[in-house]
Amino acid sequence: LGDAKPDYLIIQHMEPDHSASIGIFMENYPDTTIVASAKAFTIMKQFFGCDYAEHQLVVKEKDTLELGKHTLTFVAAPMVHWPEVMLEYETTEKVLFSADAFGKFGALCTDEDWTCEARRYYFNIVGKYGAPVQTLLKKAAGLDIKTICPLHGPVLKDNLNYYIEKYLTWSSYEPEDDGILVAC
Repeated sequence: LGDAKPDYLIIQHMEPDHSASIGIFMENYPDTTIVASAKAFTIMKQFFGCDYAEHQLVVKEKDTLELGKHTLTFVAAPMVHWPEVMLEYETTEKVLFSADAFGKFGALCTDEDWTCEARRYYFNIVGKYGAPVQTLLKKAAGLDIKTICPLHGPVLKDNLNYYIEKYLTWSSYEPEDDGILVAC
């Protein structure tokens, strides 16, 4: 960042693959305000022994954060993998920062179909939380989304209805295709 000093560190999700560097970040940028759900700060204290109480901005469903020409609106998504998950919707560019939702396994440097690795990711990471995913999808239906930025996988910009329809199918435990399995 050079001489730039970040004003905010927004925490969507406290699973260690996303949060393990919070302490190092705060050592380098000690004046930063950490923005997260109340549950995320509780988990932060449990994981790291510190919740940066003097630097907290606790947000909840529909709270907003003005960032100059950009505004973030917070969308609670508990149990879309973990209990503290909070998404952000940026109103100017119409971007949904979707945490683990719409993520996938695989490398970004390969040209591979999203569906196969996203399906495997969904059923391994998020699959047992179908009802909370359905709740999130109902909230997302009220947003004018142009881009989805998941924590795992590529930024999604084209044909967003395709990805949303897949999540609707997967989270309702409906089959993607009709067929018959004969096991013998």
